[in-house]
Amino acid sequence: MTELTFVLFIFVVLLIVGQACLVLGFVAALRKKRPMLISDQQVPKAAVILCLRGGDPFLADCLAGLLGQDYPDFDIRVIIDHEGDPTHPIVQRAVEAAGATNVAVEVLQQKRPDCSLKCSSLLQVVQSLDDSYEFVAQLDADTIAHPTWLRELATALQDEQVGAATGNRWYMPGKPSVGALVRYTWNAAAIVQMYWYHVAWGGTLAVKTRVFRETDVLEKWGQAFCEDTMLFGVLKRVGLRVAFVPSLMMINRESCDLGGFFRWVRRQLLTARLYHPAWPAVIGHGIWSTLLPLAALVGFVAALATGNPQAATWAGAALLLYEVSVAVLLVPMELAVQKIADSRGEPSKWLPLLGKLKCLAIMPVTQVVYAAALASSLTLRSTVWRGISYRVNGPWQIEMQEYRPYCAEQPTEQTVSL
Repeated sequence: MTELTFVLFIFVVLLIVGQACLVLGFVAALRKKRPMLISDQQVPKAAVILCLRGGDPFLADCLAGLLGQDYPDFDIRVIIDHEGDPTHPIVQRAVEAAGATNVAVEVLQQKRPDCSLKCSSLLQVVQSLDDSYEFVAQLDADTIAHPTWLRELATALQDEQVGAATGNRWYMPGKPSVGALVRYTWNAAAIVQMYWYHVAWGGTLAVKTRVFRETDVLEKWGQAFCEDTMLFGVLKRVGLRVAFVPSLMMINRESCDLGGFFRWVRRQLLTARLYHPAWPAVIGHGIWSTLLPLAALVGFVAALATGNPQAATWAGAALLLYEVSVAVLLVPMELAVQKIADSRGEPSKWLPLLGKLKCLAIMPVTQVVYAAALASSLTLRSTVWRGISYRVNGPWQIEMQEYRPYCAEQPTEQTVSL
């Protein structure tokens, strides 16, 4: 048994080294010097799309940020799911307060039965744009755009080899509940994989309009559950790439409970399963990062039970080393994102000492919940998004079960497995 636990220790060390290389590479990207932003004379005309269904706690801040963009040539298209949606008065108040003249608010006319409501909304807007627009940007209602948000996307799109530019989210919840801290630690690991696998994030995303003309992406949106994860494969086929913009790490301050996190992360994993070629790698990492610490724990308990101190030492060391490494690797990422937030004048010191200790304690919980969500996503055939149930028969076989206007009391998740 001693030999087995020693081998296990070696495998854990190799896993840690591999994860450290990926994390440090990502941190290096975050700390990379920001390029000079595109000038007013160079900016291409842009359309910014905000799809809304139901109120978000930071929607007013999202609208204020969007209306305050330092960009001379852009139009905002807000598309609301339903005439009676609770977001309608919020949008109207924001537009009137800003005195904005570049905003068009419309209602989703066609709720397509074979794609998500978000894809329906994006299609309605994109297909109505004229040829004067050179790129289309989008953001989610929980994204609070700083004044140069759109200009940073436009700067990244200057590269002829870039078809889309994206940022990513980083959680700094106002209330560090167990669910919020589990989401924080999971997301920190997830965005490292998103960076290396070139996964686009719809919360901050810009796509050149030539992509709509030269690829079948609009046709795919009309049959898809989500719009962003598939972009890597679509662009690769025409020799273009997704560019990650480090300065567009967007801070999300929402809290959540553990059940809400589980439902959300399972849906995130479902989109990767459906639309990204790196899904096998995601599965592989999930298996190894779950089984090795679990094997170390089992080995430690078994060694103690059989009175084998050497085996217990190797297994215990493997388990402790892995948990400590996960915590340590989180630190440089947090510091790098804090620096980005500080450069924008955004508060970044969100986690007090007690919260940090709580974060350390819940890391094993994160691993267990993630493992359960990953296993569940493998057979997931039905899910709920914003109160709408979708049947998922395949990447391009999406069925909206029944449309209903948004209601805050609607259940947030129902699932059916194979």
